[in-house]
Amino acid sequence: MTVLWRSNDPLVLASQSTTRQTLLCAAGIPFEIRTASIDERAREAELVARGAGPREVALDLSRAKAAKVSAVMPSRLVLGADQVACLEGRLFGKASSSAAARSQLVAMQGRTHELHSGCCIMRGTDILFETVSTAWLSCRNFSAQFIETYLAQTEGSGTAATYQIEAFGAHLFDHIEGDHWTILGLPLLPILKFLREEGSLLS
Repeated sequence: MTVLWRSNDPLVLASQSTTRQTLLCAAGIPFEIRTASIDERAREAELVARGAGPREVALDLSRAKAAKVSAVMPSRLVLGADQVACLEGRLFGKASSSAAARSQLVAMQGRTHELHSGCCIMRGTDILFETVSTAWLSCRNFSAQFIETYLAQTEGSGTAATYQIEAFGAHLFDHIEGDHWTILGLPLLPILKFLREEGSLLS
């Protein structure tokens, strides 16, 4: 346990995201990983069909992940998180192929899209905290050669909207509004505030 962490047990992270793991490590939050096996794309499609917006989708998926793990670890604090990219009402998920990634990049260039990062913290069946944070990212206009070079370099990032802003994806943008942690997929400052108020972190 770190000097800031006051709980006897580490946080449980219901996510396989290495970026989220890195963020928690850097903030000195001890955690263990328990994967939440849910069909994210099917759930997302169902929500959109019912008229849910991107913020609702990000929060629902976060809740679903937290609830799945919390059901088998009811005494622990469980953190679920998800991120949804949206361009003019169209949701972008993780690109399933190079062709899909290329299509996303072409659609995003010269436009501003939103990244909605949701999180939910549960204990047992109780939702103790949840929030959605939004960032706005404006892509520059780039050449067809750049797109092909980018795709060859990244080979699909496996992230929402096909980029990792902390890596080669920085070359895609002209302007960004929003905090760094939201863009990386975890609204860290509200999470830390909750953990301090809850007593798990030194205040």
